[in-house]
Amino acid sequence: MSATGFLYDERYLEHLSGEGHPESPARLTKTVEFLEKQAWFKELHSLTPRHAEEEWLVSTHSMDYLNRARKACEDGYSYLDTPDVGISERSFDAALLAAGGALELGDKLIKGDIKNGFALLRPPGHHAETEFAMGFCLINNIAVLARYLQKRHGLEKICILDWDVHHGNGTQHTFEADPSVLFVSLHQFPFYPGTGSAWETGTGKGEGATLNCPMRGGSADTDYENAFRTVILPKVDSFKPDAVLISAGFDAHYSDPLANINLSTEFYGWMTERMLEAADKHAGGKLLSLLEGGYNLDYLPRCIALHLQKLAGVPVIKEIA
Repeated sequence: MSATGFLYDERYLEHLSGEGHPESPARLTKTVEFLEKQAWFKELHSLTPRHAEEEWLVSTHSMDYLNRARKACEDGYSYLDTPDVGISERSFDAALLAAGGALELGDKLIKGDIKNGFALLRPPGHHAETEFAMGFCLINNIAVLARYLQKRHGLEKICILDWDVHHGNGTQHTFEADPSVLFVSLHQFPFYPGTGSAWETGTGKGEGATLNCPMRGGSADTDYENAFRTVILPKVDSFKPDAVLISAGFDAHYSDPLANINLSTEFYGWMTERMLEAADKHAGGKLLSLLEGGYNLDYLPRCIALHLQKLAGVPVIKEIA
């Protein structure tokens, strides 16, 4: 049986957001350090990213924006568009590798080299708009991947589940008029970036293909489970996707410093299991997840490890709450 893919590259560390910025290289180095201590980690199928090709980037971003982002990094600007998108000279190259890592996962999945996969990448992507960087994000990795699976590999219907604590405004806006992409988001609300109300359900032909589940601050496992069972899973079942993609932010964890949702580590395993079941039921098991947020350097590695264990079918003896 094909293995679970794990994609990572040290070049992701070359993206520097600025001193004290929560989206730091340590998010990845601490995670890799933790994963390498796990006996099962060596059984994963290790993958290396490539630079995303321009033809796929312009499926979700304008050429003007891409040129502007590249030049801002090359010219040594400290941020792009908003002060929270800290950049350095190597940031655009890292962003190309992040998007290209997603594409590499897609290729290996369709080829059958992996049964599912996770990309430990940065910079994250789900806030990036067609023409604008925001929320630590330069290129919308999950959106580029969705279009790639459709245009390069011929899949028709893609489900994107975004469980990052912040609403994926960039992903929603990319697909809100497109009925072929179901975008589902659970996120703290009201909260940054201000979008993601329940009434935002898509526009035009895409009406009904956006599902927002805004969660109050203080929400916990039972609140999220209720949203899954009563709204999300029935919606995914009715949509019948050809692939399931996860914007896997781990900042809804109770320990995270940037938000106020109280999910346990264990619950990330529960959500992973439910989406694996949906992928098995409708998409021949095709599921890929990409790292978004998650800023507690002690618990981010543990949440990712549990997510990977569930993807790989590794028995979990003890889960860390």
